Amino acid sequence: MPLDFLKRKNAAETPATATPAPTGSAVMPEEVVAQEFQLKLYYAGKTSEGVRMRAGQQAMSDLPSMLVGLAKSEIEVVEPLAIEFSQATPTISRPSEAMQWLNAHHVHSPITRHALVVLESIDAIDLAFDTFVCSLLDGEVDTSGYPEYNAVLGGVAAHWDEATGDMIVRAVVGWGGRGVRGDTDRIGAKLLAGILSNVLANQYAMGLTAVERPMPAAGRGGLVCAHCGFASAHERAFYCPKCGMRLLRG
Repeated sequence: MPLDFLKRKNAAETPATATPAPTGSAVMPEEVVAQEFQLKLYYAGKTSEGVRMRAGQQAMSDLPSMLVGLAKSEIEVVEPLAIEFSQATPTISRPSEAMQWLNAHHVHSPITRHALVVLESIDAIDLAFDTFVCSLLDGEVDTSGYPEYNAVLGGVAAHWDEATGDMIVRAVVGWGGRGVRGDTDRIGAKLLAGILSNVLANQYAMGLTAVERPMPAAGRGGLVCAHCGFASAHERAFYCPKCGMRLLRG
């Protein structure tokens, strides 16, 4: 009869004994290693002096033709904002104002919306009184149709001089986004000069002027134009920002 109980047990049959983990105090390192995150947005633009144009709807209808030969995409016209969009700004940190902005401009192309974000962010245009004619002037767009950071966009911005009723037209260009500037500044300056030359060559142009752009009043409660029905976004306006007709006051 084999005496199995006297045999040595092999290692596989020996129950493992848990080794207690060493206990040590957590020591705070002298320098914390951190992952850093940054987002750098660069927006820039240029505007020319104003060019005084003879008053009339003919001059307004000629605005898109001032980009002929320079535009690389469809030319779009952005009219002044009506009173219901008077608080619209392209700033996502202000949800109600950003929603107004989206409602006002959702019909425009990605190129025009990007141009509006850039130029409104740097105060190069103000749609309380400006009519903005826009196109892609240089560079490329991505697969979704939005301009690259170094693409130059812009055209002309026009408003009505409240002292004389003449239309004042400026050349406007802008660019920006995620990325470095490179030689975009030089290209933008060249395009600005080309647009200004087209404006001065227009049959209604009367020469350069130093007239300042009007400043919207704080109340932003204007009058309704009897000619086109547009509600002015600021109460100081004497002329309709959209059609240029003099606003009637009671």
